[in-house]
Amino acid sequence: MRNHSVVSEFILLGLSADSQIQALLFVLFLVVYLLTLMGNLLLLLVIRADSHLHTPMYFFLGQLSFLDLCHSSVSVPKLLENLLSEKKTISVKGCLAQVFFVFATGGTESCLLAVMAYDRYVAISSPLLYSQMMNRQLCIGLVWGSWSLAFLDALINILVALNLDFCEAQNIHHFSCELPSLYPLSCSDVSASFTALLCSSLLHFFGNFLLIFFSYVRILSTILSISSATGRSKAFSTCSSHLTAVIFFYGSGLLRYLMPNSGSTQELIFSLQYSVITPMLNPLIYSLKNREVKAAVRRILRKCV
Repeated sequence: MRNHSVVSEFILLGLSADSQIQALLFVLFLVVYLLTLMGNLLLLLVIRADSHLHTPMYFFLGQLSFLDLCHSSVSVPKLLENLLSEKKTISVKGCLAQVFFVFATGGTESCLLAVMAYDRYVAISSPLLYSQMMNRQLCIGLVWGSWSLAFLDALINILVALNLDFCEAQNIHHFSCELPSLYPLSCSDVSASFTALLCSSLLHFFGNFLLIFFSYVRILSTILSISSATGRSKAFSTCSSHLTAVIFFYGSGLLRYLMPNSGSTQELIFSLQYSVITPMLNPLIYSLKNREVKAAVRRILRKCV
C-alpha cells in the first residue's frame, strides 16, 4: 500500500453483533466446515481408491472436491475466528490476499464447471469416442487451464486494487473481504478497479456460464433424440448432479456480484451460499445422486470389513 493510505486494518462486522447469536453461529459454521472437509476428503479418497472411478468424469469431480476444500478454507476459518473474537479485524494486506484467493478459487470453479459440462456433452453425444476424445492429457490440460485462467484473472484484479487508498472508513459490512465490499471504504477513484472487475466478470464468469448453457442445449437435443425412455432417463441422470452444482454456484455467486454492495441480509446469504454452503453440499449432491459413487463406497466398505 502507498504511504498516504493511512488505514492499516479493517473491521469485519460479520453476521451479528449479539454475543449469544455469535456463539450459535460459531457452532453452526464449525459443523458446516468440518462436514465440508470430511465430505470432500472422503470423495477424493473414494475416487482415488476405486479403479472403476478412474474416468474423466470422476477425475474432474476429484478436482472439484479439492477446489471446494480450498475455496471454503479461504474465508471460513477467519469467519470462525471473528465469531469468537471481540476485535474482529483483518489487516489491509490480509484482506487483499483474501480477495485474491476468493477470486482465484471461485474463478477456477467457474471454469471447471464449464469443463465438466463439456465432458458430459462428449459422453452423451459421442459415447463410443468418449475415452479417445477425453484422454488423460486433455483432461489435465483443461484443469491446468482452468487454474491458470482464474489466477491470471485474480492477479489482474488485485494489481488494479492495490492502487486503492483507504483513509478513514474501516468497517466492512460482511464476514469476509470481497472486492465490491472495499469500494465504499476507498477515498480514491475506484473506477479502474470496478471496470476491471466488470470486464473480468463478463468475460470469465458469464463466458463460462454461456459455455455451460450451450453445452446443455446440445445435451438436451441429444437426449431428446434418444428413442427409448430408459435411455433418455439414464443419459439425463449422468448430468443431474452437475446441473444441480451449477445452479447452486451460479445462482448465488452471480446474484451476489450483481447486487449493489449494501451489507444487506440477502447479500450475506448469497455470499454464505457460494462460499460456505455449496462446498459442503457438492460431495452430497454427487454421492447421493450418483449410483457409481455409492457402489464404490460399498465396495470400499466391504474391503475394510
